[in-house]
Amino acid sequence: MNDTTPGRGTVRRLDNIAIVVDDLAAAKAFFAELGLELEGEATVEGSEVDRLVGLEGVRSDIAMMRTPDGHGRIELTKYHSPSVQAGDPNAPANVLGGHRVMFAVEDMDAVVDRLRPHGAELLGELVQYENSYRLCYLRGPAGILVALAEQIG
Repeated sequence: MNDTTPGRGTVRRLDNIAIVVDDLAAAKAFFAELGLELEGEATVEGSEVDRLVGLEGVRSDIAMMRTPDGHGRIELTKYHSPSVQAGDPNAPANVLGGHRVMFAVEDMDAVVDRLRPHGAELLGELVQYENSYRLCYLRGPAGILVALAEQIG
């Protein structure tokens, strides 16, 4: 049985989700257009960072993007060293270890239209799920899957 007493190994919140990107400026622009705000930027390197991520010679730029409600964050990371390991930026939604980030939005059509000039492409279609949500999956920077949900009714 797990001890869930506050302060005894329990999760307090989801702090952020990190995404490795090849073009930090483009990724910041994409998420800013989605409505996230730049909270801060930094370059990180040194032995502590190396030990933390299990790599040697790490030097990376990070940008922390915050959701408008102040509760969610995306950490965009551009590695300068060591060299980035290539993944498949066109991997389908069902790939093992795959990732996607979902955002609740208002006026999905307008959001999708604003993101298209930033490289966003629909994976499938905008769909209505029962009588509760309109949903879609987009491919964004560095191949990340971004899902949008608009509550209806």
